[in-house]
Amino acid sequence: MTWLTDLLGQESVAQTILIYCIVIAAGVSLGRIKVLGVSLGIAFVLFAGIAMGHLGFSVNRHLIDFIRDFGLILFVFSIGLQVGPGFFSSFRSGGLTLNLLALTIVILGGMTTLAIHFISGAPLPMMVGVMSGAVTNTPGLGAAQQALGQVWPGATAEMPDIGLGYAVAYPFGVVGIILTMIALRKILGIDAVREIKLYNRIRHPEEIMPEKRSILVTNQQIFNKSVPEIIKLVGYNFIISRVLHNGELQLASSETIIHENDIILIVAQKGSIAGIVEKTGTISEMDLSARSGRLISRRILVTNREVSGKTLGSLKLRSRYNINITRVYRAGIELIASPVLRLQMGDRLTVVGDEKSIEKSIGELGNSIKRLNEPNLVPLFIGILLGVIIGSIPVHLPGMVHPVRLGLAGGPLIVAILLSKYGYRFSLVAYTTTSANLIIREIGIVLFLASVGLASGQKFIPALLSGDGFIWMGYGAMITLIPLLVVGFFSRLILKRNYLEICGLLAGSTTDPPALAFANSIAQDEAPSIAYATVYPLVMFLRIFIAQMMILLFV
Repeated sequence: MTWLTDLLGQESVAQTILIYCIVIAAGVSLGRIKVLGVSLGIAFVLFAGIAMGHLGFSVNRHLIDFIRDFGLILFVFSIGLQVGPGFFSSFRSGGLTLNLLALTIVILGGMTTLAIHFISGAPLPMMVGVMSGAVTNTPGLGAAQQALGQVWPGATAEMPDIGLGYAVAYPFGVVGIILTMIALRKILGIDAVREIKLYNRIRHPEEIMPEKRSILVTNQQIFNKSVPEIIKLVGYNFIISRVLHNGELQLASSETIIHENDIILIVAQKGSIAGIVEKTGTISEMDLSARSGRLISRRILVTNREVSGKTLGSLKLRSRYNINITRVYRAGIELIASPVLRLQMGDRLTVVGDEKSIEKSIGELGNSIKRLNEPNLVPLFIGILLGVIIGSIPVHLPGMVHPVRLGLAGGPLIVAILLSKYGYRFSLVAYTTTSANLIIREIGIVLFLASVGLASGQKFIPALLSGDGFIWMGYGAMITLIPLLVVGFFSRLILKRNYLEICGLLAGSTTDPPALAFANSIAQDEAPSIAYATVYPLVMFLRIFIAQMMILLFV
């Protein structure tokens, strides 16, 4: 059995792979175990790595650094691709208030960390690690480690092991967020069932979903007018899909003239249907969507890179192929197919027309599941390349000793966000399926966490036994609870926000999926998930940026 001892004890590529596989497999498996309904999830890989490191299993330091940084790049880049399309739209309408509240939580967390540092004298690099663990944000830890490498270039042995601070603060970070939700509910006497009813009554999410309705045209103001003229006159955003004229069902086009007693099939948001009916006629008992005639309805996937990023209006599909596109399904959301809507790879279009016309349009739109499942490796690696280059550019700011760099966390994240939103302009379609994005992200994060754990393992137990670890835990609890409680009570008492939204806000502000799962279990509703998704893109960026800036500005 000496071969096994040699394999585990002697540094080699095989030994590195073996140790990483043990750490990751054990960490992922143990992370699924729930205690009081809460689990650490994939973050348990960090503690599996610490355990292996404490038992004396070591990996070549240069290999650990490479695997850690490469895992971090994969993780943040896949996050950027995921959140990119919704990053800019998250600042609109009601999302602006939620993002400002999330920004307040992030800033208060940074201020609490700095206050503890200046009052207690605790090393700031360690406190930044504690802060990242307290808010369960792994990319922030990676950004801080990158920034620390800029402050102490080449001095790996002298650098503070901020992974220790992250590790001791992380468990309460997960629990603390949930405790905050419970505290708000108990102290303020919130009835979750009542909050669900109030949320549904105020928001009416069903009103923004497209619906079909058949209308008998009786308003003489729209008699003998074309479809574009009627849409402009009515003043709502809707689509006239089919027209029944003199018993003949036909596809509506921009040249179609609507006459008295025609029956039109419209697609519009539910909340606007009443206004459209009032200005056009009355609801018809005849359901045109159930009458096919020569017309059929099909769903077509957008898989042609040439049309990705183009607006529906610019493609002129209606006039060129004599079809109507009534709805667009994107990432589980149903959208009205307006002329200004830009298509994205993976969109699923509801197309109405005769069979020959639809077949012709498929040639332009794609509709190839095989093509959609093909990985876009060139944009992926070009994006990572640009991210590493941009992250390495030094920016000299007045009053700062060290130049600011976005680093291997910030650079790829920003490039991925921009690439997912505007890549089509440079023929770089970085679309990845949900499953592909998830596996890239999970592989990246487990490699990163395993590396941090293995590097910190020998110091973790001694740090706890010396008493410092428990002090860091206390600091982490303060960083977790103070911002969340302040903003949580402010949101409820001053802004009168719904409790379900607040729960999603708190989970999103800490980018913590277990907390979101707990919030969803309370609500039995989508409200926490909507708030979580609204603030998640901005918070992820801010966590990475602030962790890095605290190191560069104050160390």
